[in-house]
Amino acid sequence: MTALHNITFQFQNIFLRLTFTLICAAALAAVSATVLAAFGVLPWLSMQAGFGTGPVTDAGMYIQIGLTALILMLAFYLPANARMMALENTHRKFDLNMHDIAEAYQMAHAADREGLFMMSSEFDAVKERMGFLRHHPDLQTLEPQILELAAQMSQISHELAETYGDAKVSRARLFLQQRQEEIEQFQGRIEEAQVIQNELRQWTRDVEMEESIARSQLARLRDELFELLPELSVQLQSLPDDRATGESSVVPMSPPRAAE
Repeated sequence: MTALHNITFQFQNIFLRLTFTLICAAALAAVSATVLAAFGVLPWLSMQAGFGTGPVTDAGMYIQIGLTALILMLAFYLPANARMMALENTHRKFDLNMHDIAEAYQMAHAADREGLFMMSSEFDAVKERMGFLRHHPDLQTLEPQILELAAQMSQISHELAETYGDAKVSRARLFLQQRQEEIEQFQGRIEEAQVIQNELRQWTRDVEMEESIARSQLARLRDELFELLPELSVQLQSLPDDRATGESSVVPMSPPRAAE
């Protein structure tokens, strides 16, 4: 039903605009023809008419002037009729539009969060909000009943607007932003520490590997040395007697110890 009513209303507006255009064009043509006929450029309308038993002289001229005056009056009457119809449509009986109520309530609630309303009494608070909504440039076409409902809703949610005011929300956002920055800095430090830890771990592995290689080389050298020393000791014992007078100064080597 609402869709049908909207379609009918649209057709009505289109028809009214078309009628207004045609009447304006007819008024312009009739006035032009009458003026030109008065100056003798065009002939007057010729028509035979009588009043009672006698004929009326120049009846066509009078009829043409009367029709011109009538059409001209209609042309001047239509704008006033259009304004009256617009006023009737504005103040007609209608169901409340929830979208308009929500829009008005959002504006009132936003103003309440900014701290524009200072009245504490319920009646004064609703009145203050209605005054704000009534003078708002975007809500000039809304019904007073819609503004009243939006003001009452805004007054009911005043505690919510006070709790989540713009100043408090800004402070909370600033605090969270600072915490976020601190977390990002801390996360960056952790990543740097992890990089350093990986470098130290790799460095430790490299040092341990080099130390293991050095130990294996030292053990191999020690084994080779202990294999070589007995041969040297035997060679020294087998020298001539004239070169080995007295007690031999060569001390036998003990068996090699196990490599560490």
